Amino acid sequence: SASPTAPSILREFCPLYYLLNAIPAKVQRGFRSVLVYLTALDSSSDFLAVGSSIGMLYLYCRRLAHMNKYSLEGKYDAITAVKLLSCFDDLVAVGTASGRVAVFHLVSPLPGRNKQLRRFDVVGLHKGSVTSLAWSTNGMKLFSGDDKGRVVFTALDLDQGVCKPLLLLEESSGVVQMEYSHQVLLVSTQQRSLLYCTQTQEVQQLGTKPRKSSGRFGACFLPALCKQSDLQVFAARPGLRLWRSDVRGQVEDTRLLKPLFNTQVPQFELFPRPGPTGAFRPADRQLGLLCCFLREGWILSWNEYSLYVLDCVTLESSGDIVSVSCCDNEIFILKGDRDIIRLSNSPEGLASNCE
Repeated sequence: SASPTAPSILREFCPLYYLLNAIPAKVQRGFRSVLVYLTALDSSSDFLAVGSSIGMLYLYCRRLAHMNKYSLEGKYDAITAVKLLSCFDDLVAVGTASGRVAVFHLVSPLPGRNKQLRRFDVVGLHKGSVTSLAWSTNGMKLFSGDDKGRVVFTALDLDQGVCKPLLLLEESSGVVQMEYSHQVLLVSTQQRSLLYCTQTQEVQQLGTKPRKSSGRFGACFLPALCKQSDLQVFAARPGLRLWRSDVRGQVEDTRLLKPLFNTQVPQFELFPRPGPTGAFRPADRQLGLLCCFLREGWILSWNEYSLYVLDCVTLESSGDIVSVSCCDNEIFILKGDRDIIRLSNSPEGLASNCE
């Protein structure tokens, strides 16, 4: 077994100064100077998208090393969720604390692609803060969930420049995480995980009963499957348990992860940071939101206090993980008000050596 200080193959190679220095620490609003807090994060191989407390989206183009910013205008409304999509064009969806959803259709320099920045607004259907966004792969469908349990489906017609939203589901507890694949929407709420088939409008709950304890437990689809009937789901459960279920919500396997944490787990290697550490940390570890990462069988899980890559590594935090995103061999973590960490098995700009 590894020694207590065994490093993980994933580590922080360099702080993201270029990104953080391109986002102002405060802005002038009239006669007031307002602090800018970073509130949401998403990543792709092309972009890093960072939402802020002032309703401004900061979008860093990694290819051109250039920062753009997009305003939601009007109300002074904190961004609570962002989701990137690269299909024929580049799209970014944004959700806010007041329940507003906006889609930015980005300009592309490539021939035949979008030449004018456009924004679509979805208003009036969410009654609470937007907590999760999920795209279809072609960019024609956007799903948004809020902390009151509402799930809204928006059909986008980019050619016509219109969007049509409708209320899809109303759950009794807040939406924690969503993912869409093969006409199936996977929704995790504070109380249960469910599968919604957009063709039949059928709802299937994962397992036979809602969770005994509510919490921010997520779920994700396993990748690389070719038809709907093959879809499989990993779902986090209380007590460091992980369910694997089929597309009908039948639980096929329960993995007990607690014994893993009794062994010496490799730790992510981070650059030291100024400021206090060692804030509140709960006595018992739990899984949180989930997504598949890098290798078959690897799961990335995170909550406010910790981030785990199963089956190998862990990051124990001080209770301030705000947002996490992964793409290819990279994990981006938004911690506290203004710190973004990149974990990977290779420095930026180099291909993964871990495939």
